[in-house]
Amino acid sequence: MRLKIVPDTSIIIDGKLSQLIESGEIKSADIIIPEMVLDELQSQANRGLEIGFNGLDEIKKLRELAKTKDIRVIGTGRRPTPDEIKLAKRGRIDALIRDVAKEEGAILYTEDLVQAETAKADGLEVVYIETKVEEKLSFEKYLTKDTMSLHFKERARPMAKVGSPGNVKLKILREEVCTREELEKMASDIVYAARHMDGQFEISRTGAEVIQLGEYRIAITKPPFSKDYEITIIRPIAKLSLEDYNLSEKLMNRLKEKAEGILISGPPGSGKSTFASSLAEFYLKQGKIVKTLESPRDLQVPPEVTQYAPLNGSMVNSADVLLLVRPDYTIFDEMRKTSDFNVFADMRLSGIGMVGVVHASDPIDAVQRFIGRVELGIIPHVIDTIIFIKFGRVEKVYSLNLKVKVPSGMVEQDLARPVVEIRDFESGKLEYEIYTYGEENVVVPVERERDSGLEKLAKQRILEEIKRFDKNAEVEAITGNKAVVRISNSAIPKLIGKGGKRIESIEKKLGIKIDVRPLVESLGKEIPFEIGESGAYVVFNFSKKYRGKNANIYIDREYLFTATVGKNGQIRLSKDSELGKKLISALAVKRPIRVFA
Repeated sequence: MRLKIVPDTSIIIDGKLSQLIESGEIKSADIIIPEMVLDELQSQANRGLEIGFNGLDEIKKLRELAKTKDIRVIGTGRRPTPDEIKLAKRGRIDALIRDVAKEEGAILYTEDLVQAETAKADGLEVVYIETKVEEKLSFEKYLTKDTMSLHFKERARPMAKVGSPGNVKLKILREEVCTREELEKMASDIVYAARHMDGQFEISRTGAEVIQLGEYRIAITKPPFSKDYEITIIRPIAKLSLEDYNLSEKLMNRLKEKAEGILISGPPGSGKSTFASSLAEFYLKQGKIVKTLESPRDLQVPPEVTQYAPLNGSMVNSADVLLLVRPDYTIFDEMRKTSDFNVFADMRLSGIGMVGVVHASDPIDAVQRFIGRVELGIIPHVIDTIIFIKFGRVEKVYSLNLKVKVPSGMVEQDLARPVVEIRDFESGKLEYEIYTYGEENVVVPVERERDSGLEKLAKQRILEEIKRFDKNAEVEAITGNKAVVRISNSAIPKLIGKGGKRIESIEKKLGIKIDVRPLVESLGKEIPFEIGESGAYVVFNFSKKYRGKNANIYIDREYLFTATVGKNGQIRLSKDSELGKKLISALAVKRPIRVFA
């Protein structure tokens, strides 16, 4: 009896129909290929998907078998509309295939259990072929216990990265180069296994597929995306607990009690995901509900931790669900897009503890990934701890906080602004500041400030002013908003001016306080004087014999300033000047004032 068979896409893609014919299980039959099957396979192949090419190859093979076997391959039915192809994942194409089987009075052959049960419910005769997956895939023979990744490329020798983070070696697996046919067969086996072993197709685009198959993250690329056919298989080689990282007690306490906006950063392959998995397990043991956002879902976490992928292709949709689930902590792996950073910030500000994983070659690069994507003032509320991983260990930890202050290297008080301080967590040492300068957000290393162009420019401006009074003047140091300048004793009175007004004018012009000191420290002979107040001035009174002489005034042994005794035997100093305020403070606590000439 001649059979009439309508195959669906599942059995065509897996090549089972040709196997049944070759084995003699199907001897005499009309194979009716619905046009919508061919069109769906073409659509998949146009998008560079492996399953599309596998299906087209199977139909070509069936036509070849028809030349030697009692088999006829017949095309029938109408072409699906673009909308029907879009709805293929929701079962629209499967429904059309069932319609063809019903119209032709044919047996439906399928590997899809849902399709089989639906067809039976619809009154169709069905042959369901249960899939059997090879126990071992072809690439697994190359794996050793310390293999981190396998790299197969057309026209190149297969290679493997072996070792551990920080101690990785590239190993040639064989001298014979990979062929296109070999890689196509390997890719076909991987796709087949993924479809029947609960694998996840994380990315399916023209020329590229990323599949999570058990512990393996598999990337398959082909033209036009890559020049040659290539397959990369990555797997985790270590599963660690947080205790294995030998973290300080201070950091462990922070992770337990305070850190709720954690950023794990490091170069590719440094062990970030392993640390994130350890952190997920740590929070689970603390009695917290933990979820993950991943694409691909490759974190090695306990069964109690639910791993979420992008919902309908978007992490924004996944976040909407997570906000309703209300986890205590969410691990966001592989943050790259602006939308990822926005989701992280939104969830953190909603009160969910967040742990983000980002690629960064330097610890500070991690926070720079947020600049421009998240408002500057919000960053410390979103991230409070940065953990930098390198060579599989925690190399650096930063803490972040927000202050309103004058940034380091600036001097005028009216330049105060919100500044994000980034401190070494263990020592508390300020290492970076982030603030708005003009219209730009800048990250300024505090430690290297002394060598900065800003300080050089400040010194140059100060020298331009004081060298008018002494060409040998020097700027000794700039600390915060204060500069120490040294100038010859004879030039000091000219620089300070009557009542300290000239130095006050220069300070206002430059926006920095200036501490004037003698070029060569010399106390000279201590002379008698009387000190008092007259209106807005502190007045020094001297004997007439000191008129026109330079007087060096000290608070105890700390040099204050030098001035020339006037014709009336006085030196007048404004109370509102910096020097005047310092002098009044010294008098208030009865510190000794001394004058030398």
